[in-house]
Amino acid sequence: MQAGSRAAPLGAPSPSDQSDTGVLAAVDLGSNSFHMVVARYSHGQVTVIDRLREMVRLAAGLDEDKQLKAKSQERALACLSRFGERLREMRAGQVRVVGTNTLRKARNPQAFLDEAAERLGHPVEIISGIEEARLIYLGVAHSMPLVEGPQIVVDIGGGSTELIRGTGYEPEILESLYLGCVAISAAHFGSGKLTARRFERARLAARLELEPVKPRFGAVPVVRFAGASGTIRACQRVLRNLHGEESFITPAGLDDLIARMVDAGKVDHLDLPGLSEQRKPVFAGGVSILAEIMAMLEAEHLRVADGALREGILYDLLGRLSQEDARFRTVRAMMARYGVDTEQARRVEKTALDLLAQVAEPWALSAPADRLVLGWAARLHEIGLDIAHSHYQRHGAYLLEHADMPGFPRQEQRLLSLLVGAHRRSFAGSEFETLAGKLSLRAARLAVVLRLAVLLNRNRAAGPAVPLTVKVGKKSLALKMPEGWLELNPLTRADLKQERSFLDAAGFGMEFA
Repeated sequence: MQAGSRAAPLGAPSPSDQSDTGVLAAVDLGSNSFHMVVARYSHGQVTVIDRLREMVRLAAGLDEDKQLKAKSQERALACLSRFGERLREMRAGQVRVVGTNTLRKARNPQAFLDEAAERLGHPVEIISGIEEARLIYLGVAHSMPLVEGPQIVVDIGGGSTELIRGTGYEPEILESLYLGCVAISAAHFGSGKLTARRFERARLAARLELEPVKPRFGAVPVVRFAGASGTIRACQRVLRNLHGEESFITPAGLDDLIARMVDAGKVDHLDLPGLSEQRKPVFAGGVSILAEIMAMLEAEHLRVADGALREGILYDLLGRLSQEDARFRTVRAMMARYGVDTEQARRVEKTALDLLAQVAEPWALSAPADRLVLGWAARLHEIGLDIAHSHYQRHGAYLLEHADMPGFPRQEQRLLSLLVGAHRRSFAGSEFETLAGKLSLRAARLAVVLRLAVLLNRNRAAGPAVPLTVKVGKKSLALKMPEGWLELNPLTRADLKQERSFLDAAGFGMEFA
């Protein structure tokens, strides 16, 4: 955005906060491998200064009840201890850690996530498949020369496969499928046998998963097919060693790989040049998926990108620092889609942030993330009106809980949904108990601030802000208006009385005068 073009969104980081981003780091807790990339941002350039990768096979450690096995957790946490040591050594200032398919599927992974955060020194965000696809596209697009026209990006991971069509740096169609090299390998090559029949079955299983999304990706011609991450890079490496194909994969090359694996007969007998011992157990499943994707796309060749999810995280971090945060674009898009009264939303947002400034220190709401999520909740609190006025806060919460929201990790999206759902009427506070650790009380306090901001703007009138001061205790509020103001505004006074009873049900005491 050019200077002076328009005001920055309320709650966005100020330019003074962006002057020195220093060292950035992205950590990708994948289903098959954990990756970390550390980079320095200087003079508009991103320079990678370190990379770490370890194959932990987290997906293989998920039992039938979707619980992470103890040995799998130990292996993963040992890796994260090493990653954490490197982050501390390099003094990374901006760090984002994301968990993908296996952690999305795991039941009650909170104990593991808490320990992972302790080892790394940074919290772990579990992102949706669509958010994963968006970040992958961002990483691939920034690591390859720009092309004129649409392109398709493919990423085959341990637990999921992402397909994205976009133009330039902007993704347009995003899909994330429960189709990964770990699961396909376990289902069809788990015994270690490699036969033509088993490859046929593996490819059929992949084809069935891909069939529903085929119309979305085959309708428009594209100028480039690009692939990223472990399976695709492993295929490229082997084909390069066999045939000298430097930068692309062809259907004929994949057919050759399958024929060579069938000739080997067993996973233990594989002797493909450039294929690591760690990759061998999941390679057949990955090749089967890639072969079906290229057949579906009718792709003559697939270019292999250097960038992937972790590079996308880096560029997304830079976007957040330069007021190009994808979350702001998502909020604006949802406001437009659901016909939000933008003037009312801005009034509520301004009041909420003014109130937050008064209570931030005693209520431990001084983190930039508190200001951001409160501002977004204020802007989106009325989206449910597009469905019905009755219980519109519930409709809004449902939309925010289940919508694809690019840029938002799952827990942040969940928090936003809960705030909108709690912004009016009954307020028990128990809805926030599903959030991890101290976030529950933080969310309840943010909800109280949002509720007051909505109440004080109920007349939907433009004009000066209500002259209100707030003092708070641990779970109490004391509101003070100028003398005689409440007598001149009897409706607000009645609303405050009702609000006092609502807050009391959640354990918050409120007085006003």
